[in-house]
Amino acid sequence: MTSQQAIELENKYGAHNYHPLPVVLQKGEGVFVWDVEGEKYYDFLSAYSAVNQGHCHPKIVNAMTAQAKTLSLTSRAFYNDMLGKYEKFATEYFGFDKLLPMNTGAEAVETAIKLCRKYAYEVNGVEENQAQIIVCENNFHGRTTTVISFSNDENARKSFGPYTPGFIKIEYDNLEALENALKKDNIAGFLVEPIQGEAGVYVPSENYLSKAKALCKKYNVLFIADEVQTGIARTGKLLAVDHENVKPDILILGKALSGGAYPVSAVLANDAIMQVIKPGQHGSTFGGNPIAAAVAIAALEVVQDEKLADNAERLGILFRKEISAFAKENDLVKSVRGKGLLNAILVNDTEESSTAWDICIKLRDNGLLAKPTHGNIIRFAPPLVMTEEQLMDCVSIIKKTISEFK
Repeated sequence: MTSQQAIELENKYGAHNYHPLPVVLQKGEGVFVWDVEGEKYYDFLSAYSAVNQGHCHPKIVNAMTAQAKTLSLTSRAFYNDMLGKYEKFATEYFGFDKLLPMNTGAEAVETAIKLCRKYAYEVNGVEENQAQIIVCENNFHGRTTTVISFSNDENARKSFGPYTPGFIKIEYDNLEALENALKKDNIAGFLVEPIQGEAGVYVPSENYLSKAKALCKKYNVLFIADEVQTGIARTGKLLAVDHENVKPDILILGKALSGGAYPVSAVLANDAIMQVIKPGQHGSTFGGNPIAAAVAIAALEVVQDEKLADNAERLGILFRKEISAFAKENDLVKSVRGKGLLNAILVNDTEESSTAWDICIKLRDNGLLAKPTHGNIIRFAPPLVMTEEQLMDCVSIIKKTISEFK
């Protein structure tokens, strides 16, 4: 099958809810992917940071296939011999008492919202059905009906109402706005991305997260960190909140929790919070299945054993240094921002332009795959197993492409 044939198949038989870059991938290994014609590319998106451990990491693949041959699914109607091992491993790994397993990032966000509300009613004395959760403008927490209710993205919201109430939107990276919202009645929690990825890799001001956590503690509301994209070593620490030594009350994980091999997500909290969930009040047929458990353990071991957070920190500094220097001599690049290997370049054009998309097409032609988040922002997030030599090769491709861009 040619690339064009594969694209035509999707266009004919699939819902048109995505606008992919026109490349049809067939194989992946480490930091590389190959299309159906055999062309090789650097992957500079990592499936939105799901493939932090690299494509088809042998340890993760072996754990998945071995478990799949033994027992794949029991539902939670019965115990299985893998879930408890995974829960013990992950809670000790991240420093929490309890883990609630789900499958996707959006499911985990929904779980955290439910957990936050239930705790507010049953422990903090908030009046039933009156809980409010503070969120940030330009957030991205998924595409469920509840989540789009507090999104600023009209493309994600329009014609999907009526919307779910119970959320207060404030400006991101604005502590005064947060405290003003926290002073209102019936506040249950503050849900925040440590770095706003989909919005364009917006890194908040220094100490924003630690001060926000302190404010939440002052007003007795839960601090909820959505680390679905920023977690698991992506930003140069195990969690992005670790840059400010912040311990969330509720932690949301997904994506790289499985190394991209299988849908695995989780919500972690300590006993005082997690104990409000009783049998029958929340769950998922596939949440906590044996394959997911085996895959997640292996994926987290790879992060630890291969020191991927350290690698992301070191290479991220190098990447931003190189691109910042390039931006001074090229009018098309305004700036670069990010932490670790979650970075973005700001293109000197309007958000409504196609410039970032056009650059990504030319990057593809030169052997590197990336994707715009807006018309003037390109996100760069390679697998964390990348070497310095590979990174510098990619930097050369990026510089060459943009320099030739007309």
